[in-house]
Amino acid sequence: KVEQEGEKEKELYDKFMCFCKTGGGELTASISAAETKVPAVTSDIEAAESKLAQTKEDLKTAQTDRVAAKEAMAEASALREKEAAAFAAEKAEADTNIAAMAKAIAALERGMAGGFLQTPSAQVLRRAVQSAQDMIDMDRQEVLAFLSGGSAGGYAPSSGEVTGILKEMKETMEKGLAES
Repeated sequence: KVEQEGEKEKELYDKFMCFCKTGGGELTASISAAETKVPAVTSDIEAAESKLAQTKEDLKTAQTDRVAAKEAMAEASALREKEAAAFAAEKAEADTNIAAMAKAIAALERGMAGGFLQTPSAQVLRRAVQSAQDMIDMDRQEVLAFLSGGSAGGYAPSSGEVTGILKEMKETMEKGLAES
């Protein structure tokens, strides 16, 4: 029995010695392979770190651009709202003036100029004529003289002339409103 145990131990010793001889070679080969990989892995790590830094920089730039874009959009929206409010006020005034002109033209064509001159629409029309930028001064004076019931320089314009001027002015205002 002792001899059997001795043989087993010798067999185990031989296996261990064989492993030490061959295992050391494999270990040395593994170490040398790892040492050759170290520079490649190091350069890969450095490249990854560089890429990470660039990505972080790109992210900061994108965030800054995004904030600037949001500010620009808010500014543009505020400007648009302001312009829309101004247009709404301008449109309301133009609609009022156009309606007053339509009433004046209808009254003049029916021969009821005297009755029209007493209405609030005549006052609206007077303000529209006074503030009209694209009207010839002579036409303005004729219409204002007619609306005030007097005469400019001893001449009282006829309702036909005034009707023509008002129709032209109304068409101009409607065209201007349609274009805006």
